[in-house]
Amino acid sequence: MVDSISTTELAELLKSEPNRILLLDVREDDERATAAIQPSVHIPMNSVADRLSELPRDRQIIVYCHHGGRSFAVASYLETEGFEHVTNLTGGIDEWSRVVDPDVPRY
Repeated sequence: MVDSISTTELAELLKSEPNRILLLDVREDDERATAAIQPSVHIPMNSVADRLSELPRDRQIIVYCHHGGRSFAVASYLETEGFEHVTNLTGGIDEWSRVVDPDVPRY
């Protein structure tokens, strides 16, 4: 079962232990051009299967998208591929913009 993390918990983690995690953005290129949480790695959802070798197995991967649906699907997929430390960002970048960083544009 996929773990989840809130936007406020992620903000704390990025401040306290940024090297412990890899933030994975699975949105499309146009969405990424509009807004992003940094630092993050961008691999669109439909490319994840082909790019698994780019993801670390020894760090926590926190997956995000616009609202949390696609990222949950990707996080579930990563678990089936043997990734043990995968977490979904609840509410996605939209909630990040509303709760944590209003400078990140909403769309």
